[in-house]
Amino acid sequence: MSRRTLAQIIAAAGIGYLVGPARADEGPSEADVSREAILYDPAAPTTGNPKGDLNIVVFFDYNCPYCKQSEPLLEKLVKTDGKIRLVYKDWPILTPDSIKGAQWALAAKYQDRYDAAHFAMMGIPGPKIPAERMREAIAKSGVDMDRLDADLQAHGDDIAKLLRRNLAQADSLGLMGTPAYIVGDYRVTSALNYEGFRRVAADARARSTTK
Repeated sequence: MSRRTLAQIIAAAGIGYLVGPARADEGPSEADVSREAILYDPAAPTTGNPKGDLNIVVFFDYNCPYCKQSEPLLEKLVKTDGKIRLVYKDWPILTPDSIKGAQWALAAKYQDRYDAAHFAMMGIPGPKIPAERMREAIAKSGVDMDRLDADLQAHGDDIAKLLRRNLAQADSLGLMGTPAYIVGDYRVTSALNYEGFRRVAADARARSTTK
C-alpha cells in the first residue's frame, strides 16, 4: 500500500473508529500546522525535561526500522543532556498495521503507559510488523489491555484528530518519510547516530543564542 493511500486512511474520519461531532472543547484544530501546535500540542506525548532549553520533535512509524535504530540513541541523548524536551509525533505512513500501533500507543497514554507501549513496539526489530505482534508486545510491557481497548473506544475521536494533525504538520514541513526530526530550528530527515544527535542539538542551541 502506498504512502498516499495510507495518508488517505489517516485523513478519513474514523481510521477504524466512528468519529462523533466536533465539541467546543476539542482542543487544537486538525489543520493547525503552526509552530506552537507542532511543539506544544497538549495531546502529543512528551518526555525529557518539560522546562528544557531545547525542543526535539520526532516523527516516526512503528514499522520504520531506521526509527527503531535511532530511537535508543535519541533517548540516551535526552537522558544524558538533561535539558531536552522530546515530543513524539506518531506518523503511521508505512502500513495499515502502523496505524493500529499508533492508535494503541496513544490509547495507552490515558493510563499513563504511552512510554511502555511505545518502547515495546519500537523494540520489535524489522519492518512490516503485524498488528497482532505489536499487541502482544504491548501486553507484555504491562499495559492493561482491557483498559487500553476501553480508552481507545472512549477517546478514538481525539486520537484520530491527533493523527490527522500530525499528518498535516508533517506535510506542512515537507517531510517525505520516517524518521524525521525538528531540532530547535533545524529539520533533519534521516536517522542519526548518537554523535549526530549530540552535534545537531549543540548547533541548534548555538543558533538560538545568536538570534
